[in-house]
Amino acid sequence: MEFQQITITPEGQESFQVLFNPTQYSVDKGNTIAQAAIPGLEAPILQYVHGNMQTLTMDLFFDTYEEGTDVTDKTDQIYDLLYLDPSTHAPPICDLTWGTFQFRGVLDHVSGKFTLFLADGTPVRATLTVVFNEFVDVDVLVQEQPTESADHRQTRLVKTGDRIDNIATEVYGDPAKWRPIAEANNIDDPTQLVPGHVLIIPRLN
Repeated sequence: MEFQQITITPEGQESFQVLFNPTQYSVDKGNTIAQAAIPGLEAPILQYVHGNMQTLTMDLFFDTYEEGTDVTDKTDQIYDLLYLDPSTHAPPICDLTWGTFQFRGVLDHVSGKFTLFLADGTPVRATLTVVFNEFVDVDVLVQEQPTESADHRQTRLVKTGDRIDNIATEVYGDPAKWRPIAEANNIDDPTQLVPGHVLIIPRLN
């Protein structure tokens, strides 16, 4: 089997390989969940807010002791990924590949430790802990996870400044369809919404 090294390809730049592959890496992802306390209930209602990005964390090892060269020539390739691209005013989006593993993201931060030096002080060994944040095009997210249609029963947490006609516009696409929301929640005065209250959003027939 051919030995494969991690290849990093910054968008619009030449790719480069990491000298030594890590012994492990971690990929983390979670959700943001809001809690809404309802009087009389033992526990709050949980409401999904949004998904969080994936993060990739790994340690990259660099050693140029045998060559007797400055290891920062290699580590600077990683640190340079933090700098803004003049054309986009943002750090470059990077594709990381290692065998069948692929990750597309932006370098969030680097923590470097230099542990071996030549007699003249030239560093020849280093370990960089890197964290990449996932990058996904908005169009791809919309195609993969389209929003739920208005014919499904939902809940909606009232925020300060919310109006029932604006909520109807948000969930039904029509501000005139506020009445089903008011009726489903026994709201007598639709102009008085209480922040923190969870509204039932009924499906439309």
